[in-house]
Amino acid sequence: MQSLKGKTALVTGSTSGIGLGMALELAKQGANIVLNGFGDAEPARRQIAELGVAAHYHPADMSKPGEIADLMAYAAREAGGVDVLVNNAGIQHVASVEDFPPERWDAVIAINLSASFHTIRLAVPDMRARNWGRIINIASVHGLVGSVQKSAYVAAKHGLVGLTKVVALELAQTGVTCNAICPGWVRTPLVEKQIEARAQAGGLSLAQAQVDLLSEKQPSRDFVTPEQLGQLAVFLCSPAASQIRGAAWNVDGGWVAQ
Repeated sequence: MQSLKGKTALVTGSTSGIGLGMALELAKQGANIVLNGFGDAEPARRQIAELGVAAHYHPADMSKPGEIADLMAYAAREAGGVDVLVNNAGIQHVASVEDFPPERWDAVIAINLSASFHTIRLAVPDMRARNWGRIINIASVHGLVGSVQKSAYVAAKHGLVGLTKVVALELAQTGVTCNAICPGWVRTPLVEKQIEARAQAGGLSLAQAQVDLLSEKQPSRDFVTPEQLGQLAVFLCSPAASQIRGAAWNVDGGWVAQ
């Protein structure tokens, strides 16, 4: 049974990785998809279309409020509006706080936090009018705990968890919910590159480099998958989740249980 048939899901940063995993799982439930992201979007668009739903794409730069407004207007015009909003777009920069370039701080905050504010403020009026909507913010375990050399990312993700709570409270007596998903290590192309770099630097096999990476933070020593995160998003869209409001769900192999 396709639980989201006839609805539209907008997933930011969805041409690969976690965002694409989210989009695919929502599409399997019948949702039409609005993709967003940099690079060649056609492979992702084809994957979505093969599931028998509409696959739209808009290349908005999520650091620019004007382009975000264009994205939301495009979704309203071409896809009938946004029923499910997944704020997934994100970037990272690693440096000690005293060495952190101010322009990189501004970019991380803009894409990882402010972009979600802009999409939410533009999506909520129509969701209120329909008395149904799902806002899912992809935060991180770094929305719950810190790590060294990630000041901007941790600040942005903590802010995103806080924004999630406020929006959930403001919409608490409506049919619109807002929640955050907080992944630990997820197997994505970016993480694969980190494993390869660690293996090369330490003269390790790829398997050992993976174990070393996971052992530092994630007790399960196994990756979270984009599919698992997408399936959680599907659950948060279901009637069973109608009273889950303002939650920050860590999916992290035990990371924050330590």
